Amino acid sequence: MHDVNQTSLTSRLLVPAVGGLVLASMISTAQAETIQERLETDHINLSLERIADGFEHPWAVAFLPDGRYLVSERRGQLKLVDPESGDIRTLEGMPEVSNQGQGGLLDVVLHPGFAQNSGDDSHDWIYFTWSKADGSNSRAALSRVKWQGNELGEVEDLFTQDRASGPGRHYGSRLAWLPDGTLLMSIGDRGSDPSRAQASDDHAGSTLRLTDTGGVPDDNPFVDDDAILDEIYSMGNRNIQGMAVMRNGEAWVSEHGPSTGDELNHIEAGLNYGWPDVSQGNDYATNEPIGETSLPGMTDPAYVFEGRFAPAGLAEVTSAAFGEWEGSLLAGGLGSEKLLRLRLENGSVVEEELILEGQVGRIRDVHQGPDDAIYVLTDDPQGGLYRLRPTDH
Repeated sequence: MHDVNQTSLTSRLLVPAVGGLVLASMISTAQAETIQERLETDHINLSLERIADGFEHPWAVAFLPDGRYLVSERRGQLKLVDPESGDIRTLEGMPEVSNQGQGGLLDVVLHPGFAQNSGDDSHDWIYFTWSKADGSNSRAALSRVKWQGNELGEVEDLFTQDRASGPGRHYGSRLAWLPDGTLLMSIGDRGSDPSRAQASDDHAGSTLRLTDTGGVPDDNPFVDDDAILDEIYSMGNRNIQGMAVMRNGEAWVSEHGPSTGDELNHIEAGLNYGWPDVSQGNDYATNEPIGETSLPGMTDPAYVFEGRFAPAGLAEVTSAAFGEWEGSLLAGGLGSEKLLRLRLENGSVVEEELILEGQVGRIRDVHQGPDDAIYVLTDDPQGGLYRLRPTDH
């Protein structure tokens, strides 16, 4: 289990936020600071900036059309950040989360139709995943809330996984929209019993495909199979914490292996990705291999990360401003503190390039922003949002 909390050794400059706002903490700030003026890579040079700081174990960032953005904190706070004014405030109305271990408020995405038509706010929904308490246990859950310009409306619960488990481990919980307007959601195996990822009557260890209201699409791969839950889109996934739907419509994920064996997978409807019967990693206690390296009927990983990468956050580079990078995937790492560029050809990784290692800390989320810059969010008691931009210097 790579996704563990550890305090970054990098000190953070903490500046009080501008007054008058209801804040959960007065240490967050949205002030740009250059970390590295020139970062050389194989194809381009970059500048690295920290543009916001002071988030408590942030998990995801989503960009609003007006230039502001949302940052989720695992303890259950959703922050609204205004980069122009530097203001950061906590939005009221989020549910109470179970934030033990890896649980809490997790991914955040906007509806694909958000603010697309002037005067029509029918699609102005913010979707989020979270760990929902069930007695002493918890479940992975999906909800949405209407955006009302500067505040949240009423939360609507859309989906809750079928079984409660001991809290704290392997929630998965990445979200990504497919081109047809359906939503992919990952759910980890929940840690205590890996065999759940092979159980067809259990949401754990799978990706789900849902409608924008949390229902089951009519063409999901298993809707006509009474032995498999209708929401399941793929099985045998240990703990997906990076997910990107590329411009060509392909869904790619990065997921945690056990001790090593972290994987990049191309997720397709109805496939079984093997965990725990198939794994490229070893047992934590014995360091012995877990399962087989390949089995008939199960899909091999597209790529296995070297060593203990601990993946979290995955994004396609879609801007021509990044030159040779366009079309590559950027994969973040938690324990490794790495950002990797992965170039794909015909479904295979043909080039890996190390972009960051240790400069910003544990990378939790990666996005291409609406301004074409690459944004990296770090998981830390005082986590930050960083920006990479091409530079001629």
